[in-house]
Amino acid sequence: MTLVAGIDSSTQSCKVVIRELETGALVREGRSPHPDGTEVDPGAWWSALLEALTTAGGLADVAALSVAAQQHGMVVLDREGAVIRPALLWNDTRSAEAARELIHQFGRAALAERTGSVPVASFTAAKLRWLHEAEPENAGRVAAVALPHDWLTWRLLGYGPREDSPLGPDLSALVTDRSDASGTCYWNPRTGAYDEEILRWVLGHLAAVPRVLEPSARAGVTVSGVADVVPGGICVGPGAGDNAAAALGLGANVGDAVVSIGTSGVIFAVTPDAVTDPSGAIAGFADATGAHLPLVATLNAARVLDATAQVLGVDSGELGRLARSAAPGSGGLVLQPYFEGERTPNLPDATATLFEMTLASWTRPNLARAAFEGLLCGLADGLDALRACGVAPERLLLIGGAAAEPAVADIAAQVFDVPITVPEKGEYVANGAARQAGWVLLGRPVAWSLAIAARPAMDLRPEIRLQYGRHRPASDG
Repeated sequence: MTLVAGIDSSTQSCKVVIRELETGALVREGRSPHPDGTEVDPGAWWSALLEALTTAGGLADVAALSVAAQQHGMVVLDREGAVIRPALLWNDTRSAEAARELIHQFGRAALAERTGSVPVASFTAAKLRWLHEAEPENAGRVAAVALPHDWLTWRLLGYGPREDSPLGPDLSALVTDRSDASGTCYWNPRTGAYDEEILRWVLGHLAAVPRVLEPSARAGVTVSGVADVVPGGICVGPGAGDNAAAALGLGANVGDAVVSIGTSGVIFAVTPDAVTDPSGAIAGFADATGAHLPLVATLNAARVLDATAQVLGVDSGELGRLARSAAPGSGGLVLQPYFEGERTPNLPDATATLFEMTLASWTRPNLARAAFEGLLCGLADGLDALRACGVAPERLLLIGGAAAEPAVADIAAQVFDVPITVPEKGEYVANGAARQAGWVLLGRPVAWSLAIAARPAMDLRPEIRLQYGRHRPASDG
């Protein structure tokens, strides 16, 4: 039996799945938490990865592995391979003004054409510009820029600071894939080339960037001495950004859209051609197979439900039961859930607002339901943006930690006008990384079946989105 491992280094934790190559059957798994915050020492990711591998039973019998991770995070290295400062994560909004400066310098339409996206605070380019302006001494030391999955792959291959790695600080050995490179805003998903003019402007000088591998290319093999739990000789895939890995793990194809409700809310679709959106609502990412993955993201997702449950003094199950006991439209109550600013629409300094409070609407069930409706209406706006750029989804796959709550699927079927499929709860990002590892090992894609948990009947209630839309703000972009 040949085994492959998939790693998901997400915002909240590191998950490892080890699966049988031909069938995809889960053999074992492990996990370890990450620190809270919007900036994190990458060393914490490395420690969590090694702990997750240990809890998963190690890699002694694994033939290939691949790493998927949160997109955009800025990992800056000096010429000795040391991390210069904690990584700024995708949800760190201090780079919002830098994103606006980047747009002013190059223009929205030009950036969309040259990089696939109009930058917001999340993008690596904006974070590098913030570094250049806020911490010029640190910026001047930057010899290489990597993303979380690039850096973890580099470490697994044996590279890093001389005292911590068997192969030392070879910055030219940094590699990445199309999906993660497309989230930097200094790589062109149409041409497959880095845009050195943009990189030089945001950082103040050129730095080494990871070589972009093709979807089935080997990043290399592990070497002895990396860590006790990482034996030498394991084939390592190119890795991927988290959403691209999730699409691969789901087996999503052209005609599918995916809504993922985790720390962030994401809706994306698989398309054969690149999508360019000068408005900035859509990020024109690449996927992990050679196709494209236009994507709309929101900063506020599952934590909206968590916060509402805490205020109401209930657990997630009871929050769902309260929401399902209220009528569609929440008695007129509307929650605009911008608790942590927002990325779509681009309002990094926004706060959450509750509208239409009356004695009749101000009930616990209505407040619970308004949280679900506000979250889902923001994602439905994202689906509209994809359609405006020519994407025509025929099926919507609903995933993420919150998707397991029945109220999410029930209310989604009232908000979205596309048939919904809810796969069984699973680690789809890690699964996608494992599939990629198998693809690299065999030289051909591997097909694993997708287990379905629910297909809620469509029950479209247009009044929900009409009500939400009356309070929709304009982007500051």
